[in-house]
Amino acid sequence: MITSLASRVHQGRVRLPKFQREFVWSRSQVLDLLDSIARNYPIGSLLLWRSRLPLASERSIAGLEIDAYGGREDTAYLLDGCQRLSTICGALYWEPDGDPRSFWNLAYDLEEERFLHRWDLDDPPPHQVPLRFLAEPSDFFQRVMELPKDHQQRARLLFDRFTKYEVAVVTLETTSITEVGRIFERVNTRGTPLTTVEIVRAATWRGDFDLLDAIDRVRHALERKHYGKIDRMLLLRSISAAAGLGFAAKDIERLPGTSAATLASAIEQTEDASRRAVDFLTTEIGTPTAEALPYPNQLAVVIEIFRLLPKPDARQFAAIRSWFWRTALTGYYEGWNAGRMAEDLAAVRAFATGETKTIEVEAAPLSWRLWQSHQYRRDSGRTKAFALLLAAAGPRDLRTGQRIDTGRALAMSNDMQYHHFFPKAWLMREGHTFEQANTLLNIVMLTAISNQAVADQAPAAYLKDEIDFSGEEEMRARLESLLVSPQAFDAAMRGDYQVFLSARAETLLAWAEDLVRGAEIAGPRDQDPDPEVTRRSLEVDVMDTDTDD
Repeated sequence: MITSLASRVHQGRVRLPKFQREFVWSRSQVLDLLDSIARNYPIGSLLLWRSRLPLASERSIAGLEIDAYGGREDTAYLLDGCQRLSTICGALYWEPDGDPRSFWNLAYDLEEERFLHRWDLDDPPPHQVPLRFLAEPSDFFQRVMELPKDHQQRARLLFDRFTKYEVAVVTLETTSITEVGRIFERVNTRGTPLTTVEIVRAATWRGDFDLLDAIDRVRHALERKHYGKIDRMLLLRSISAAAGLGFAAKDIERLPGTSAATLASAIEQTEDASRRAVDFLTTEIGTPTAEALPYPNQLAVVIEIFRLLPKPDARQFAAIRSWFWRTALTGYYEGWNAGRMAEDLAAVRAFATGETKTIEVEAAPLSWRLWQSHQYRRDSGRTKAFALLLAAAGPRDLRTGQRIDTGRALAMSNDMQYHHFFPKAWLMREGHTFEQANTLLNIVMLTAISNQAVADQAPAAYLKDEIDFSGEEEMRARLESLLVSPQAFDAAMRGDYQVFLSARAETLLAWAEDLVRGAEIAGPRDQDPDPEVTRRSLEVDVMDTDTDD
């Protein structure tokens, strides 16, 4: 019965966990729900979660205080139906000793047969019955016993409809935190996801500690390095590992069982390690922002590496670089499941203790097929890893010969910073498909201005123009920085696309192998440390958005 559920909420036996949003319904929505119950209309099901996990819960609903209840055995948490059940609870248990404009100053008009909000604390006229009387049958019927017969009949019908109204309740038993999040997202009428972070936050909440605030403090500390948009779940994985657990969901679900001191220490260690991890990624790999990382989950492992090994020596730095490139270029983190998470953690710990000289993971071998079989899509992990590969070679602009600002190119989602060496439009005119033209093997870094100048010309045409201006030797040097070999250049001048792809594949593979062996990157151009200055300079390039490439 809906009134029985409301009673359990008021007693604290059904709790509203901290991750539930505040009461946000309007007064008209409150009246509509009450009217639906009075008419015996369906109002949807409710979702409860019975768990021994002590989630922090709300102690009031829109100003209505909830009783404290110390029991655990019959306690459940309300996952879906917060606004509806809060409305019933407020209507039945409000006491008129506060604000007369309260949401819960409600009555039912027996003459007009409608619900209404009252705006004073005076005793209403006899034909208006305060809804709080529905919680006390004797008070309710004493209130209406002197009314006309038709009013008494309407009052009894109202009482029966409320006290006998049945609502479907689904109760989850022995369900994990991760599963609860998935179920909530699918059944929630607003389509709002309930994340693991929010549930663990409620399970670890104290008056002086909020996990969400702690995680956001770490993100804020990394904002100046342009890593402030790190996903909260990723940092929670790192915190879980720092607490001696692991990266996987089942490990994170054990966080509420750790001591407050252990959790606080894990967060502090994660913050310190995050700074060092980001320094490594920006200087040793060349990733200017969190968005430029091919696979965000890889950052959790990098953070754990620098937590366990805060000051690597030169040999260890080379080994970390090797591990990063091998896993990033082969797409190792595309399927980071619980098994791999445990293996990675074991590999990192063995490396940090000196048990192994490298971070030993079972990544696929490098192959030129890694680039031939994947399309250029700016937001894909494969493309981002490929872009890092290009940037690591220190590319020079094809037309000006100046070093390309790879930090800016990697930070932007602007395709104008990349160029199909054999322009797509030209290849498609020659009979090639879009997919054949759009292979990663055909992509080089280029400034937006040069990209526009090249447009859809044949390679021989735009290359000859630059050779006439700068000389062939200089052009070959620029192409080498773009990982275009002499063989690939000669094929481009002949318009032989297939030979070009084969030759470039060999060059890319050789450079990838060098990086995996620990080679240092050419490094991005120095970026302005002021985020606002950087933002303004990026906006200038974004204005150049049209190309035939």
